[in-house]
Amino acid sequence: METENKEKKNFFSFLSKKKKDDKPKSKIKEWTDAIVFAVIAATIIRWLIMEAFTIPTPSMEKSLLVGDFLFVSKMHYGARTAATPLQIPLTHQYIWGTKIPSYLDWIQLPQYRLPGFSSVKRNDVVVFNHPTELEYPVDLKTNYIKRCVGVAGDTIEVKDMQVYINNKPAENPPEMQYKYFIRTSENLSQRIFDKYDITEVYQMGDGYLVFTEPKTAQELEKLSFITSVAVAEAQQGQAESRIYPDATKYPWNADFWGPMVIPAEGMTIDINDETLTKYGYVIQFYESNDVVDIANGTLKIDGEPITSYTFKQDYYFMMGDNRHNSLDSRFWGFVPADHIVGKALFIWMSIDPNGGFTDKIRWNRLFNLIN
Repeated sequence: METENKEKKNFFSFLSKKKKDDKPKSKIKEWTDAIVFAVIAATIIRWLIMEAFTIPTPSMEKSLLVGDFLFVSKMHYGARTAATPLQIPLTHQYIWGTKIPSYLDWIQLPQYRLPGFSSVKRNDVVVFNHPTELEYPVDLKTNYIKRCVGVAGDTIEVKDMQVYINNKPAENPPEMQYKYFIRTSENLSQRIFDKYDITEVYQMGDGYLVFTEPKTAQELEKLSFITSVAVAEAQQGQAESRIYPDATKYPWNADFWGPMVIPAEGMTIDINDETLTKYGYVIQFYESNDVVDIANGTLKIDGEPITSYTFKQDYYFMMGDNRHNSLDSRFWGFVPADHIVGKALFIWMSIDPNGGFTDKIRWNRLFNLIN
């Protein structure tokens, strides 16, 4: 009995000693654990579920405004696995507030897309990696946001500023804008432009160059002190030097573009001067081919002459809703499927960069769905 009591005493003494030895965590340790947990959780949410973005340019006005903050769903199209694993969490190209790269490209992994519950559809507002930034890994190219107007396999054409898909007029965004010239002999005050919600205004010669909606242009033309309001449309056959694929061979512009078939996975083309002009850049830089040589209407891949080519992935045609103030697929071509980041869902904050203390926040835009 005495031996049993001694054993119990020794056991409880051991537990008591163990509890005394467990020192409480220091404040630094607690904060460190909390920060590490928060970073891991935020990284997982940002990768798999949703990521926050901001609108820096007016290319999507008036659908999206400069200063809009929005959430983009990764689940709709499926999240991508990381191609560049050696990266500081919660950064993109640079460490915050510096020009110091936030990643090392020593390791580049194959990229895969997890299952999503939707595919990219026409009229979706999509965030994607800008494809022509070849100096960055795919997942670290600059994020762009545009509207998808054409999907893989579509024949796209722009005629007289109207987009046509498979020879039918495409649905236009409700707040689409164009460039107009307002002719007037008066000096228009900022109050006029504020009244009609015109934020891009450039005074020149005998009037003003503005970007606005067609219905607003019609309202302006009715004002007694305005002589005329004319859309600044390019002429058919007037080539823009920056136009895709080659202004020297196709005299297209932003208002008269195409027709052209958007590449689709499994689509096969014959190789000749015409198809290489249209699709050579895609084959060379987006299709993960090792060594591509294009010269005099011929194509070689890894030294082997190619007479026909089958595309390995789908592509999309993206345009800004501010049609005359958007550098988009009309100028730099198609967006590969592996560059798609996610679908824009809703605006969670909107800050007017030109607003005052009392009207800095655009309260009427908070939690608006993006259509």
